[in-house]
Amino acid sequence: MSQINRIDGGLVDRSQKLNFTFNGKALEGYAGDTLASALLANGHKMVGRSFKYHRPRGIFSAGSEEPNALVQLRSGAYQEPNTRATITELFPGLEATSQNHRGSLKYDFMAVNDLFSSFLSAGFYYKTFMWPKAFWEKLYEPVIRAAAGLGRLSGEDDPDIYDKGFLHCDVLVVGAGPSGLSAALSAGRAGARVILMDEDFHMGGRLNAETLSVNDQSGHEWAIQSIAELSAMDNVRLMTRTTAYGAYDHGIIGAVERITDHLISSNDKPNQKKPRQILWRVYTKRTILCAGSTERPIAFGNNDRPGIMLAGAVRAYVNRWGALPGKRVAVFTNNDDGWRTATDLAEKGVEITAVIDSRDGQPPVDVPNGAAVVMGGRIIDTQGRHGIRSITLSSGQKIATDCLAVSGGWSPNVQLTCHQRGRPTWREDIAAFVPGGELPQGMMVAGAAAGNLSLSSVLKDGHDLGNQAVGDLGIKPTAAVAAISVEETVGISAFWYVKESKARSWLDLQNDVTVKDVKLSHQEGFRSVEHLKRYTTLGMATDQGKTANIPALAVMAECTGKSIPETGTTIFRPPYTPVAIGALAGRARGKDFRPARLTPSHAWAEEQGAVFVEAGMWYRAQWFPKAGETNWRQSVDREVTQTRSSVGICDVTTLGKIDIQGKDAAEFLNRVYANAFAKLPVGKVRYGIMLREDGIMMDDGTSARFADNHFVMTTTTANAVGVFRHMEFCRQCLWPEMDVHLISSTEQYAQFAVAGPNARKLLQKIIDREHDISNEAFPFMACGEITVCGGVPARLFRISFSGELAYEIAVPTRYGDSLVRTLMAAGEEFDVTAYGTEALGVMRIEKGHAAGNELNGQTTAQDLGMGRMVSKKKDCIGNTLSERENLNRADGLSLVGFRPVNRRDELKAGAHFIAKGKTANMENDEGWMSSVAFSPSLGHSIGLGFIKQGSDRMGEIVCAADPLRGNEIEVEIVSAQFIDPEGERLRA
Repeated sequence: MSQINRIDGGLVDRSQKLNFTFNGKALEGYAGDTLASALLANGHKMVGRSFKYHRPRGIFSAGSEEPNALVQLRSGAYQEPNTRATITELFPGLEATSQNHRGSLKYDFMAVNDLFSSFLSAGFYYKTFMWPKAFWEKLYEPVIRAAAGLGRLSGEDDPDIYDKGFLHCDVLVVGAGPSGLSAALSAGRAGARVILMDEDFHMGGRLNAETLSVNDQSGHEWAIQSIAELSAMDNVRLMTRTTAYGAYDHGIIGAVERITDHLISSNDKPNQKKPRQILWRVYTKRTILCAGSTERPIAFGNNDRPGIMLAGAVRAYVNRWGALPGKRVAVFTNNDDGWRTATDLAEKGVEITAVIDSRDGQPPVDVPNGAAVVMGGRIIDTQGRHGIRSITLSSGQKIATDCLAVSGGWSPNVQLTCHQRGRPTWREDIAAFVPGGELPQGMMVAGAAAGNLSLSSVLKDGHDLGNQAVGDLGIKPTAAVAAISVEETVGISAFWYVKESKARSWLDLQNDVTVKDVKLSHQEGFRSVEHLKRYTTLGMATDQGKTANIPALAVMAECTGKSIPETGTTIFRPPYTPVAIGALAGRARGKDFRPARLTPSHAWAEEQGAVFVEAGMWYRAQWFPKAGETNWRQSVDREVTQTRSSVGICDVTTLGKIDIQGKDAAEFLNRVYANAFAKLPVGKVRYGIMLREDGIMMDDGTSARFADNHFVMTTTTANAVGVFRHMEFCRQCLWPEMDVHLISSTEQYAQFAVAGPNARKLLQKIIDREHDISNEAFPFMACGEITVCGGVPARLFRISFSGELAYEIAVPTRYGDSLVRTLMAAGEEFDVTAYGTEALGVMRIEKGHAAGNELNGQTTAQDLGMGRMVSKKKDCIGNTLSERENLNRADGLSLVGFRPVNRRDELKAGAHFIAKGKTANMENDEGWMSSVAFSPSLGHSIGLGFIKQGSDRMGEIVCAADPLRGNEIEVEIVSAQFIDPEGERLRA
């Protein structure tokens, strides 16, 4: 387990050895290592295989831009695929395995794909799998699906816990590198509430990986000192292991904090109750983006071999982690920063075999001893199957090396600046895109992310923007000055790929996109950057092309004869780096996917042995089985029969309740309802229908007027939230001048339907005597505020969903359980029954009331037989579009009733109506059955449904065809009101 490539220095804690495994082999590292640095220290170069050709892949970078080193962590239900080794913090007992290979990592059977690469070039899948047609389902698709993907999910439920939270601050600083620390110090010293977040587990950014000095001390020491000062401020919150993944409306930033990913194992008992990750929604007045920049490579022949790395990453592994990527290192660069890698490594005693600079002229720094220097040079090929062994220059010279550090320049991390459709602009002096002028609300960009690549300018930029941010908020900045550093050279000459290379030159290392693929895309007409991306799959991998996009755009620009800014660039969407689905869900999984809402009578219903059903987010009693009843139908039939013969009680608390108040409340309802409400008398209830903007029925319900300026609306259970949101939109956006206020009171009141011939007698036993609820004093569609049981405040509505004499009584929720028990006790002399949603459904079908099955988003008031309720004497939402010709056709659909010709037949919801003697197909389809029930009152099955010109076809016999279930029966078209069509019962 010796760390053969571990050298002196670095920031790791060598007093803490950590044991881990890779592909089952026991290895060791130190606290402060990443998995990538520990693998390099142990001499592991090859860590995976590419997506398409299964070519060997090694560690390429040192950060979240990593395209190659994707591994699988942990095992069993905790298995996590596609994890970047470069940002995985090493912990004791870590289990990592390579992925995307059949057989061993070294001998991958799927590497045979590389032999057929000429047949598998970009876009081959658009052309290859078109014929024979029958092969797609039986051959092509199964093979493609088996080969697709990189890692593998466990297939088990994720046992980890995830959470969500909200944070608020004056200034959010994203990135804790030199500019981020400077910005946070400026804002924090001024007294602003500051959050500083960074995706790394050590703040400091590139200062941890460089040998540059700040304020006459090493950059790392200055970072530690700055972090200590920020930690001591009560107004500053430091968040390590936190990635800002998206910029959203109103300046909100989405972030994911990794809480237990770095601990021994999230399945260990001490960590079981801790969330693995927290998804934060950060509300900030100003955001300073200090996300730094990402180094990009140069493309040349076989530039994808293990051991070929970004130059900045090579020196990061040496300087920060004391891990040597190779013992004989060559450098290929087009800029001054690549030379810093050579000098840093030489100072550590690493042999530099060569420095190849694509630029002509003199070296920008002193040449390391013994290194071959080739100015104006090119690498055209490399050798080494499972790891680089040598490079070949355009001159034909071969140079032995086991690590090649490549630098093609640095690209500012502009991703978050694009999340509100901002488009970056090109800067020729750094050969990179920088943030454009259109930024997300409240965002400003500092440091390397803004294109300032020297340390001194980065420090000053962060300091100045920190002061500007607090100044914008009315907070006085302090007189402190920015930290200083020696100005280093950042010269670059754009050089994207080596044209002399005959071997494949790789751009996107994860998706196996080459220079040739980009040229083929141009040749076949896919020349816009959006088409290039989709044709080649460039930038569509887990790294989103962070290292590949700019070189590929340069190749396309060359093909089109345009400049890079003329060619354009795709803009970025969230997330900046992959986010676990579990983090997006938080605790909303399984039964916690939505809150379980219990009615006030739930405990009582459980005591009665009720069977419950999920109705939206509510648990409602479906039926109440009694001793001797062997199936649900017996229970439901009994409930319906007892209710219609005497009295029944049903908890209807789940109906949406919206309290509407204000001097314009009546006019407001007049506009949102299709029928008139402005002149509804106080103490009365009116049934109302609500239309969408397109004239389609949205919802139905009742509104009761308790005072001139006070209404209470009820909605269907399913549409309670939707209707409330719709009304708030109307109030705030359409008619903000109206004096009207809304509040959802669904959970503030427990409400029960008391229905049946003895409903009034039962209620008279509990309603206080000063309230007269006789038919004369409290007629059908009356409402009023009353008291019950000696002074308990209540509301009473005389409305009926069952077609019987019925009331709905509402009390504050805290009295709900007591009220149902009181009602049931008072009703014993009347043989009262509790009834559930099934009996409720049966009675509403018997009475012909529309419900969710009929209000399905495609029916109109005309279809439902309510066309005359759409008032033409006033305006309302949906009124105009409800007049469209096709919504008012003479042969349009009508809601009617159906009963089987053979009364023993059972109707099926979803059956389609076909004229007798015609074939059951779509051409002959005349409508459908929307709701069915067995009516114990009639002794046979009944249904509601829509059929063309139904109201004119009473008594006609049609076929109800259900080919899917192999059923076809004859039914008679009848009135939808099967019970008491004149409404005598409900007015009794």
